[in-house]
Amino acid sequence: MIRDFIDEYQRYRLLGEKAIAQVSDEGLNRVFGRDNNSIAVIVSHISGNLISRFTDFLTSDGEKPWRNRDVEFADREYSREEIREMWEKGFRVLEGELAKLTDEQMNDDVIIRGQSLTVHAALARSVAHTAYHVGQIVILARILADGNWKSLSIPRGASGAYNLNPTMEKKPQ
Repeated sequence: MIRDFIDEYQRYRLLGEKAIAQVSDEGLNRVFGRDNNSIAVIVSHISGNLISRFTDFLTSDGEKPWRNRDVEFADREYSREEIREMWEKGFRVLEGELAKLTDEQMNDDVIIRGQSLTVHAALARSVAHTAYHVGQIVILARILADGNWKSLSIPRGASGAYNLNPTMEKKPQ
C-alpha cells in the first residue's frame, strides 16, 4: 500500500522534472495573465506544501506554524537552480517520511490544519494535490515549449502502437 504512494509521487516528480527541462530559463518565470502563476511559483508552492505536510508527518500538524503559504505565491523571479533546489527539497522531505511508513500505519491518524485524517487519507489528498499542480506545470511547459514539445505521455496518433508495448504502465524508473 505505501509502495503505491511512493511510486505515484515518483511518477509525478519525474513528470514535473521532464516538463520543466523543456522550458527556457526565462519561461520558468513567465506568467500568463493576471492572478496566474508561473512554473517557478507552482514549484515554490509544491515544495512548501510537501515540506510542511511531511516534516514530522506522524507527530505534528501538517500545516506548520513556520510555513508562510502566501510567500510561496509571491511575485518574484527564480533561477533554474533555485527552482531545482526547491523541487528537490520538497521531495526529499516527502521521500524521507514515506520511507519510514509501513502498511500497518495507513489507518493511524495525522493532523492537518487541526483536522484528523488517516495516514492513507492524508497521502491520497497530498498525492492528488501534487498531481494537480504538476498538471499545471505540464500545461504551462507545453505552451512555453512553443512547438518544440516532446510528449511526456502517449503522443497523438500513437495509441495503437503504445498499446502493443505499454511501458508507461510500469513503475517509474
